[in-house]
Amino acid sequence: MQIPLFRAIWATTVLSQLGSFIQIVATSWTMTALSASAAMVALVQTAANLPVMLFAVAAGALADMFDRRLVMLVAQLLMLVLSIGLALCAFLDLLTPALLLGFTFLIGCGTALHAPAWQASVGEIVPRRQIPSAVATNVFGNNIARSIGPAIGGAIVSVAGASFAFALNALSYGGVIAVLLRWKGSRGPSGPRPDFVRTLGAGFGYAFAQAPVRNLVLRTLAFGFGAAAIWALMPLVAIRLEGGAQLLGLLFACFGVGAMVGAMASIAIRERFGTDALIGLAVISVAAPLFLLGLTRSIPVAIFAHFIAGAGWVAALSTFNISVQLAVASSHVGRVLAIYQTTAFGGVALGSAAWGVLANHVGMPLAFVAAGGFLTLSGLVGALFALPVPAADQEG
Repeated sequence: MQIPLFRAIWATTVLSQLGSFIQIVATSWTMTALSASAAMVALVQTAANLPVMLFAVAAGALADMFDRRLVMLVAQLLMLVLSIGLALCAFLDLLTPALLLGFTFLIGCGTALHAPAWQASVGEIVPRRQIPSAVATNVFGNNIARSIGPAIGGAIVSVAGASFAFALNALSYGGVIAVLLRWKGSRGPSGPRPDFVRTLGAGFGYAFAQAPVRNLVLRTLAFGFGAAAIWALMPLVAIRLEGGAQLLGLLFACFGVGAMVGAMASIAIRERFGTDALIGLAVISVAAPLFLLGLTRSIPVAIFAHFIAGAGWVAALSTFNISVQLAVASSHVGRVLAIYQTTAFGGVALGSAAWGVLANHVGMPLAFVAAGGFLTLSGLVGALFALPVPAADQEG
């Protein structure tokens, strides 16, 4: 935080993420009003995460080929325009389930373009030895927004309606855009610009030629698939417990508070017990709440379950992220991080659709129990395979 550029991007990104979490609550609750289908409600998370699965690898190649500041600026402007369009459609009462999913998907495309460039820029802004701290700080900031934004979003939707929440999200992009316009020190790759397809292929080859990185990709995919039930079915939990939009915002917020606690605790746990122990604990911390949510009809228990799940969620994904950044050469980090993003968000996208369809057929409680069982089994199998170690350790 002593580095001015990192501090400026971090602060404005937190504000932008605050708007995004306000929009998440508004979008999720709007879909419950537009459709009574559990699958349609769950597809909101699929639409939000599918773009990262489809386009993040290509976006990672762009982050390694072009000036990362410009890539991020294009992504932010795209999301600004789309968010304004969503707010206008909501205000004019033009939204349908398909249109809502369409806007959610397109805004997710902006996220897919932005994320690899921003994550790869961390190593450009801070010294390599500070990368773990910078990643943890980014996660901490994200979860500040995750803790506050949903509660604000639930209150806004209840009082002023979804269109106002969508408009606030559109305004939230302004700070990031302003900082990116003032950032003059960003640099693109040196030398002739490589061919896009060849750059993309080299990233895949580099990642999948290394068994530990391959294992991390598969473990991330399985974790995202199982944990997706928390996100996908959360609006249905609020309806089942008769809490409305405000309870939905509270559940999102409790998940965010847990994630913030998990981000802080994971650093100490990782240093004392190692990466594998931290991942195991994180999987348990998400699987157990899934079982609880399938069995309970109590609001306090649901709140507690979301808090614990948030801690496990961020502990697992931040650990996977750090493992990638420290194990991969800087020339390939954008592409390999994008592969990681693809598997993490792809797992959530596919899992959201799967658990939503299952909830339609067997009911929400059994869908939660099935997700908990899947996550437990995949965690046990994943523990048999090693995670990548830092590059310095490999050389030594």
